[in-house]
Amino acid sequence: MPSIVIVLSALRHGSSRLLRLTTVFVLLLCAFASTKGRAQQKKPDLVLRGTVTYADRQTYLELPFAVGKDVTRLSVEFSYTEHDKHTNLDLGVFDTERFRGWSGGNKSFFTISETDATPSYLPGVIVPGKWKLILGVPNIEEGVRSEYEAKIYFSHLNDPLEGSTFSQKPLREGAAWYRGDLHMHNAHSDGSCKSQSGEKVPCPLYKTVEDAANRKLDFIAITDHNTMSQYNDMRELQPYFDKLLLMPGREVTTFQGHANVFGTTAFIDFRLTSPHVPTVNKLLDQVQEVHGIISLNHPGSPSGAACMGCGWTAPDTDFTRINAIEAINGGSLDGPRSGIPFWQDKLNKGFRLTAIGGSDNHDADYGPSIRSAVGHPTTVVYAPNLTEEAILNGIRAGHVFIDIEGTQDRTLEFSANAGTTTASMGDFLASPTGQQVRFTIRMLGLENAHPEIIRDGDLTTLVDASPIKTTEEMRSFDYVSDGKRHWLRVNIRSAEGSLLILGNPIYLNF
Repeated sequence: MPSIVIVLSALRHGSSRLLRLTTVFVLLLCAFASTKGRAQQKKPDLVLRGTVTYADRQTYLELPFAVGKDVTRLSVEFSYTEHDKHTNLDLGVFDTERFRGWSGGNKSFFTISETDATPSYLPGVIVPGKWKLILGVPNIEEGVRSEYEAKIYFSHLNDPLEGSTFSQKPLREGAAWYRGDLHMHNAHSDGSCKSQSGEKVPCPLYKTVEDAANRKLDFIAITDHNTMSQYNDMRELQPYFDKLLLMPGREVTTFQGHANVFGTTAFIDFRLTSPHVPTVNKLLDQVQEVHGIISLNHPGSPSGAACMGCGWTAPDTDFTRINAIEAINGGSLDGPRSGIPFWQDKLNKGFRLTAIGGSDNHDADYGPSIRSAVGHPTTVVYAPNLTEEAILNGIRAGHVFIDIEGTQDRTLEFSANAGTTTASMGDFLASPTGQQVRFTIRMLGLENAHPEIIRDGDLTTLVDASPIKTTEEMRSFDYVSDGKRHWLRVNIRSAEGSLLILGNPIYLNF
């Protein structure tokens, strides 16, 4: 999809008829994607139906149902008729052993898992056996018959992510560049801030989320060290912050490196070098089993007594199973201690890894211009909508650039055309010897900065590097393929040489 948007941008300066035809094609694609999404909505595993009459008024009805031994999340969607005739039905649930929650008439949906639950309900292990939905009937009039329906959904450990963990629907529809922060800490690990009286205290998760919302980010991942306790707070906050997607993450913190895992709330055993996780590839097995994404954090940092495991030193890491590298960390934006040299070395060895950024914020009170403030840097992902699934798929595909200073408007689009094939950041082209490839850069909000092309880790003179003069500017260059494996990507630097934008590669013959 990003390549389509880039082609549309380029066509603004070309044939208007072709632009109209391409636009129609894109709209048809979007319509198909939307229809496909509706067709793939998950069907309930159980449906409980019944009728309530005046005879049930001011009583409690028990609706038993069976829960299998491999269920890790239970969700219930409840509805009933005759609201307009003053019928009111309340809802709650017991598991096989204890009361798990009561939302009365204020919620029509709830979910419960080991790590998180809808407010009104208790998180905890989903105990197999006979559970009971409890319906309270505070009021129903004589002669009225109310039909109820409870749709029950079961999730399992190895189920792939569908949509978002904490939201039932996309927070925004439509393909766009979505901006977020993928590395942040709060009171659930070592994040701190000043209390009302000025004391340094564990910083509530709410402050981090509020700060991200104030900075108009589209998504954030909360990545506390090794723990999962933050997910219940995130479940509570998501309905209120309905313009900011909250994605579960955690920083798997080991003696041989730190890595963020996204897209799952399941426990990831972090005890690398112990009998439980003897090798790093056993850790990667866990991530793969739950369909998570793993990104190596600040891999260029030194590792030692001051910060054990901060640099990535795990031997025999299978980089075919690593999804991303934190090329830019808020504490080390550019240079030898950033993740850029580490990342580019892996690209040169043939691994297609997405560069992402993260603030590594530990204090939500940091001002926006401070390194490691929330959103500084910002990872910008092209996705068809604002859901966790779409954002993570965008990262997997490499449809990503990093806005180092966390602005709201700087944009980089990078495309390549060879014959009838078009690619964008993260994509690859098969290009035989002698074929001419046309590369195009589109830059927004980057006046006075200049682009540079990096090929296989080396700075080139392939593109005009004069200062950008306008709010939106495009530059192109031709490249003759030698038929070998190469990667090319874009940096945007300020007039003083500071890195402003880091782009992901387009791959040739990978």
